Amino acid sequence: MIKTITASVTDLDDAKVAVEQIKSQLGPLDALHKHTVGILACHYEFVYSGVVAAICDTLPFEIMGTISSAQSVQGEAEALLLTLMVLTSDDVEFVTAVTPSLMVDPDQVIRETYPGACRDDRPALVFSFAPFMPQNSGDTYVVVLTEASGGVPCFGTLAVDDTLDFSNCFMLYNGVHYREEMAMILVYGAVQPKFYVANISQSHIFEKSALVTKSAGPVLMEVNDRPVIEFFEDLGLVEASETQYALSSLPFLLDYKDGTPVVSKIFVMLTPEKYALCAGSMPEGSILHIARTDRHDVMLTTGQAMDALLADIEGASGLLIYSCISRSMALGADAYGEMGLVDQKVAGRLPFLMAYSGGEICPTQVSGGKAINRFHNNAFIACVF
Repeated sequence: MIKTITASVTDLDDAKVAVEQIKSQLGPLDALHKHTVGILACHYEFVYSGVVAAICDTLPFEIMGTISSAQSVQGEAEALLLTLMVLTSDDVEFVTAVTPSLMVDPDQVIRETYPGACRDDRPALVFSFAPFMPQNSGDTYVVVLTEASGGVPCFGTLAVDDTLDFSNCFMLYNGVHYREEMAMILVYGAVQPKFYVANISQSHIFEKSALVTKSAGPVLMEVNDRPVIEFFEDLGLVEASETQYALSSLPFLLDYKDGTPVVSKIFVMLTPEKYALCAGSMPEGSILHIARTDRHDVMLTTGQAMDALLADIEGASGLLIYSCISRSMALGADAYGEMGLVDQKVAGRLPFLMAYSGGEICPTQVSGGKAINRFHNNAFIACVF
């Protein structure tokens, strides 16, 4: 059984005060169980001020996570906030690992790192945390982790910040920030995680669809055997597509034609060749739909996901949530509305941590102990454990 504790601080200027606040919220450290690990989400200013390092140096367990543009625990939702979720147990073990740089051949790097963290038995769950790297596809991370683990459920996030060039999208590990490495927590023991994904309502999906006929990873070249730019022309979206992330409110939904749920992907920009660069792989043979997202639909779909998961939390010890930064953008002036809704729905029944994400990793199905792990954009993902 896992005991989950959450804590948060807003003090950026005094690392000593921040440490004392975190320790007071966690309670006596000698009351922690045999195995303990921490999951962190915070604004990058907590890294530069030294608060992250001070907290991690003080606490007697490993801590990993990512930078986020906003984060939340019960009663708190802010951009300039540091949040920490602590998992502690006598019979569930946490094994951590950090890859070398993912800048060159990330497939091989992950394949070589994962086995080194494995025990003889199979983990019940893998939490993963990675920096946002425009040159890499999160789908690569998910595919390789799934293959290396033999289908263990993988849940996690890519970092995201609030800068224009995403220059501070770090992975965090034991007080150090990393720009090119991925961290993992392998969870061993009697844990039966449940996963929930929300993206876009059926009513917000356009009727017109297309078959992906030529692509290379995240680069979409042709649909219906025609250049993708002609598809944009048919929809009157060429002018909008010429500005980076201008179509973030019109994400793609991919149907892999294998009986699994659709997965959302965001269009990033046009390449010089007039191809569509997306924030995830666009496999040939999949069906592409365009959808529309707005504040109402974000709140509706998040509320539905929360209602579904809260109906089945008997015996659960914690809730970890990541939501795509594009959903936050759709909220407009109500920047923390989605986080407030989660807090309202949970109503203190379960410790939770929620953070915004630059890409979400979550299974869409788990059957027979094996998961169909997917990399999502524009999604709200939740893991109940």
